[in-house]
Amino acid sequence: MKNRSMKKIWSLCLCMALLISLLSGCGSGGADQSAENTGETEAAVENDGGQEAAEEGAEPAEAAAETESSESTGSIKIGWTDANLSNESNAICADAAVARAKELGVELIVNDGEGTSDKQIAQCESFVSQGVDAVIISPFDFDACVTAAQVCVDAGIPVFVAKGLIADMSVVETYVGSNDYNAGTMEMQYIADLLNGEGNIVIIEGPTGVTGAVLRNEGINDVLAENPGINVLYSQPADWYRDRAMELMENWLQLGADIDAVVAHNDEMALGAYDALEAVGITDVPVIGIDGIQAAVESVGAGKMKASILQDSKTIGSKAIDVAIDLANGKSVEKEYDIPYQLIEKENYTDFLE
Repeated sequence: MKNRSMKKIWSLCLCMALLISLLSGCGSGGADQSAENTGETEAAVENDGGQEAAEEGAEPAEAAAETESSESTGSIKIGWTDANLSNESNAICADAAVARAKELGVELIVNDGEGTSDKQIAQCESFVSQGVDAVIISPFDFDACVTAAQVCVDAGIPVFVAKGLIADMSVVETYVGSNDYNAGTMEMQYIADLLNGEGNIVIIEGPTGVTGAVLRNEGINDVLAENPGINVLYSQPADWYRDRAMELMENWLQLGADIDAVVAHNDEMALGAYDALEAVGITDVPVIGIDGIQAAVESVGAGKMKASILQDSKTIGSKAIDVAIDLANGKSVEKEYDIPYQLIEKENYTDFLE
């Protein structure tokens, strides 16, 4: 009787253990299946990234959003190295890329090159070690960023450039962006028409050797070659910065020459030049810039800056993510995705206000 009771107790214990095991197994299986079905991924933004952060084990700052992803995007990781995120136009482009990555449910790592090609090269090396599926380079240096692209090519990772060209485009898969040469021709032709082909101008350039500055200057110079009546008094870089352009303009004004127009490689520098002119009571000299940032659009609307040439950074950033996903999935892409520049004047500035 005692043995029979013990057997019953022992059998009951075995049943309980089996039941607990089955319940635990079902719970873990359900969790795994749930994770597979949701397909949740993250879009990560690493503004101070690069190889240094990877070596130090720094975690990227993450901007995560729950999205419903498909098999084509659920496991894709994209690397983006930006020329310099302190530049407003670049930041707008990168933000649009992050938003698109969230929408499509892919992981995006954004690194800030901080205005150095060496950093962008190191960031591409870091992307290789992180096992990304595609790399987007928004290049700082026209020549040196060829090396950055080659790092990815050597590792078998598809790479392309956005918002700026590099010296050897055969290295990359495609280009997504606007043609900086066209921006230079557009703004210079606008001023040439305004001056009826006669007058003295100054040119405020971007950083020497930088992609956008090189090509915008080429466009400007080609228009000038067709307008021999326009004399360039001064042409110097202010490195994209408003305060440096203001200081440069102040120095030129002190030299006493009559300036009939200001042609700047970007809006920040155009705004700085106008600030210097306005400070000494000069408000009738036409000033033009490139990028179509909101401060410039508002200045045009207020009758200060004469015009701006919009570079549609939001569309560039968003489109770049679409192209990167296609490349990661082994799809063929076009050799170029041109996002046209648009002229902003007082007559249409409201169309560009956010």
